[in-house]
Amino acid sequence: MKIMIRRTGAGLSAYVPKKDLEEPIVKLENEDLWGGTVTLRNGWRFVLPELPRDTRLPITVEARKISDED
Repeated sequence: MKIMIRRTGAGLSAYVPKKDLEEPIVKLENEDLWGGTVTLRNGWRFVLPELPRDTRLPITVEARKISDED
């Protein structure tokens, strides 16, 4: 699923165009973001691709959704 990740004044945010949904990222598996899972405020979890640590934001990536539990 394609998601756009960007930095806001409140931290990182993910936008899911297919669902027209934007939620803050509340948990990171890896502090450098890439190659691990992220959890959105609504409970959705995504596995992000491996990208260089210095990848510039905003960026749209293909992420795998693994959970949508609240």
